[in-house]
Amino acid sequence: MNLGPRLEPSEAERPEAGLRIFRADYRDPQQATDIVTLLDAYARDPMGGGQPLSEAVRSRLVPEMAARPQCFTLLGYLDGKAAGLANCVEGFSTFAAKPLINIHDIAVLPAFRGRGLAQALLAEIEAVARRAGCCKLTLEVLGGNAPAKSAYRRFGFAEYELDPTKGHAEFWSKTLA
Repeated sequence: MNLGPRLEPSEAERPEAGLRIFRADYRDPQQATDIVTLLDAYARDPMGGGQPLSEAVRSRLVPEMAARPQCFTLLGYLDGKAAGLANCVEGFSTFAAKPLINIHDIAVLPAFRGRGLAQALLAEIEAVARRAGCCKLTLEVLGGNAPAKSAYRRFGFAEYELDPTKGHAEFWSKTLA
């Protein structure tokens, strides 16, 4: 898996000593609460849609993810406090005939930004992907989310295109419910 050149993080982006990142245990009540709390904070942010998670989503989120073996969550704690998360889903690349990991959500609470957590989460996701023999990591990002785009570029992500003359890939969706 070649994610392109990886630039050295700035001093502000280097992980702090009190940082701990680990794979969440969906059965652990505190970790389940932290997942919902962190994702709700992200959902309330303008880059997450600006709306809180509904009560129905809050109650179903962790059990539904736990029921799907292709889903996993990484939690990041700074100084013992839940500070960020990455919700990931294993997919499959038909062109490479190998698994891939899609980073569905990555979020760091505002109070903990600029302390290296996003880069540390990305590094752990890449390590998981390499151990699983994945061919690539994928994610989506809003065009106007300059801080996130900058963080992803520093980690080696780039816009997806097969042929520059055909343009960049676009992310489309159709809401069903």
